Amino acid sequence: MAGAIASRMSFSSLKRKQPKTFTVRIATMDAEMEFSCEVKWKGKDLFDLVCRTLGLRETWFFGLQYTIKDTVAWLKMDKKVLDHDVPTEEPVTFHFLAKFYPENAEEELVQEITQHLFFLQVKKQILDEKIYCPPEASVLLASYAVQAKYGDYDPNVHKRGFLAQEELLPKRVINLYQMTPEMWEERITAWYAEHRGRARDEAEMEYLKIAQDLEMYGVNYFAIRFTIKPLDKKIDVFKFNSSKLRVNKLILQLCIGNHDLFMRRRKADSLEVQQMKAQAREEKARKQMERQRLAREKQMREEAERTRDELERRLMQLKEEATMANEALMRSEETADLLAEKAQITEEEAKLLAQKAAEAEQEMQRIKATAIRTEEEKRLMEQKVLEAEMLALKMAEESERRAKEADQLKQDLQEARESERRAKQKLLEITSKSSYTSMNSSTTALPTDLPSFNLISESLSFDFKDTDMKRLSMEIEKEKVEYMEKSKHLQEQLNELKTEIEALKLKERETALDILHNENASRGNSKHNTIKKPQAQGRRPICI
Repeated sequence: MAGAIASRMSFSSLKRKQPKTFTVRIATMDAEMEFSCEVKWKGKDLFDLVCRTLGLRETWFFGLQYTIKDTVAWLKMDKKVLDHDVPTEEPVTFHFLAKFYPENAEEELVQEITQHLFFLQVKKQILDEKIYCPPEASVLLASYAVQAKYGDYDPNVHKRGFLAQEELLPKRVINLYQMTPEMWEERITAWYAEHRGRARDEAEMEYLKIAQDLEMYGVNYFAIRFTIKPLDKKIDVFKFNSSKLRVNKLILQLCIGNHDLFMRRRKADSLEVQQMKAQAREEKARKQMERQRLAREKQMREEAERTRDELERRLMQLKEEATMANEALMRSEETADLLAEKAQITEEEAKLLAQKAAEAEQEMQRIKATAIRTEEEKRLMEQKVLEAEMLALKMAEESERRAKEADQLKQDLQEARESERRAKQKLLEITSKSSYTSMNSSTTALPTDLPSFNLISESLSFDFKDTDMKRLSMEIEKEKVEYMEKSKHLQEQLNELKTEIEALKLKERETALDILHNENASRGNSKHNTIKKPQAQGRRPICI
């Protein structure tokens, strides 16, 4: 009995030692993950697990969001996960999203994964019209999104209609103008072609640098009533509150988080952030050098391919010339044979005519030697002699003509043989050139590993010294100056596009946000100078 009790106790203790778990599904902007969590885990335990899985170190921008009774809420770090008002059915779903936004994305966002997550979230908010974006800026942002996805523009690959299935513009912008999808694609592609050479992270950062200047970027809106009682009695009371307690708590969390981030920006970077920025600079420099090396290799490969194509073209041309020379030689040989045969026939005809002429001469001598007894016979004889003489003269002339024709044929035969000799010599020259060109072509043909150009270099080692860091700083300052000039050019392009599509605008389809944006633009109001006004009047801004 004592053994049975001991076994039950050991089983109960073993059962207590086994932790109870539940399944959690985490949805990021481009993926979903599932984790098995212990019931005792706090929000920070789950949040740290997600960040480690993503390789994310800039954790202060993000949070885990869930929905309860049509209201969004954020997981508290110091509270158990199951103590929140989360759904009871498994898997419990949380959305890993950016909770707080940087003032300057280029300076504050260090890791590439951080930039990518912000890019995806801001892009979705613009397409879902949670962030208002003017039409001309929407086209520019769409071109950077295409560059981030497809890389450099290639007219042979990115043909008309390749953006037909992409969601790049807010529906509000599409409905506002009498423009076909092909017209929008043409304008997006025109800007997309100008972004050649930008890597994915650079295109995404350019997207964020433009989006962060939009009026509704990083702003959360709530239907509330509020009250603020300042210490100065002369200032009016400022009130606010919401009918839902959860919304009030959410506003308080966002206020505290934004204030902490505001203070964090104005303090010196921690050792961890300094290390991250140094690593990011080294990684950026390494990627830049790698891109330059690849660009050089690509250029050398293209030049080698062009040289190879030129040599192949020249070889084909020489082959065609050799074929034509061969055919000309064959024709010359045939012509020479025909002329030789004709000359032989003419020579034989001349010999036959000469023989006939000799026979006629003999006949004439015989007739002269014959005695003619009567005048009639004499007259007849004289007439025959005259005819024989005429015939002999004609025979002689014909024989002379045939002899001249035979001489001319012999001369033509000699010229044909001389042409044949020249054609053979030219064929030998072309054949020698073809063999030399083939040897050069085989020498200059590009092998797979490009040994002659030393394209595949050994592994690069980086030793970043003070001079390198100073040089990098100077390059960064240079990039800032170029960015200011580019911003001016970019604004001119936006204004040009706005003027171009203004004629196709449907005024009756303008939304309240469109009208408000146009009024602010006409007055010169923007998000930045609105924030600066209280500071100019000696008041501190209130951050929510």
